[in-house]
Amino acid sequence: MGDSLITPQDLLDRFSQQRILVVGDVMLDWFIWGAVSRISPEAPVPVIDVQRESRYPGGAANVARNLTPFGTKVDLSGLYGNDPNGALLLETLAAADIGVDFCIEEAEMQTITKTRVVAQHQQVVRIDREKRRLISEQQVAGLLDRLAPILGEVDGIIIEDYGKGLITPELVAGLLETAADHKVTITVDPKPGNPIEWRGVTTVKPNRPEAFASAGIEDFHRDEGVDPLTDEPLLQTGHMLLEKWACHQILLTLGEQGMLVFTEGIDPVHIPARAREVFDVSGAGDTAIAIYTLGLCAGLEAPVAAAISNLASSIVVGKLGTTPIEKEELAEAILREYPDGLPTA
Repeated sequence: MGDSLITPQDLLDRFSQQRILVVGDVMLDWFIWGAVSRISPEAPVPVIDVQRESRYPGGAANVARNLTPFGTKVDLSGLYGNDPNGALLLETLAAADIGVDFCIEEAEMQTITKTRVVAQHQQVVRIDREKRRLISEQQVAGLLDRLAPILGEVDGIIIEDYGKGLITPELVAGLLETAADHKVTITVDPKPGNPIEWRGVTTVKPNRPEAFASAGIEDFHRDEGVDPLTDEPLLQTGHMLLEKWACHQILLTLGEQGMLVFTEGIDPVHIPARAREVFDVSGAGDTAIAIYTLGLCAGLEAPVAAAISNLASSIVVGKLGTTPIEKEELAEAILREYPDGLPTA
């Protein structure tokens, strides 16, 4: 652990100096808010009286949205459709001041949209509109050509794979090859089953089910609340993925059990969850990787960056909807946790 300390304000100042590229599956998050008035006479389902609707950037676009409150310069790269929901997605991105110069409009694609109906602070149903569409070889080549000039200017790259077709082995290989010429922090939110070689990235961040699926190990203790540092299958999984992906760290998110950071040659570090009240977990993983990446780019060691991202996630799960962390909220949480300052690498 580094000996130098920085104040929470110094850390947030460093956040504002970063430039982050987010590459991944972009979506539109559509929320319908209402109240349950009665049970339908047509079927045993609740009738929702709609009170309002709201739309936000979703998927990789929500990761980008979680970076913007800190003054970070954000570039977003993803696929969206030439359809009404694609236009709505662009509106939400513009409202969040997220650049779309590296996004691709696909004429024959349906913009991925997730509609959540929420009543009495509870999600009643989610409706997904999507058709998986693999990016073509020509689109990969074109996108890499467009991204190449800025890879020497960004401090970090976040690769968000939701398994919708953008993140292919060819795209990732091209990104990593070009980024290898520069000192760039690269973090990944992976999708099991996508055969991608992550060698050369800084951190891969699977959640527990994703980690076990990627390692091919059965999770015997998934719902038993076993201490992560004594959960042998979990520890085996983390070490196996560290070797398989040959990255610097595995950041394994464990929901109510917090996070586990694996680094080669160092004992795993467990970071307990801090959420006091959970209203909505949607988007918590997006917040985690956004703040973790900012922490690494700002000079924090991986366990400290993970602890900061854990604080941020604990705040957003107490909110309804895919609501990003606010700068002041994170500053207060960091000050409570690190009153004497944060150790840097």
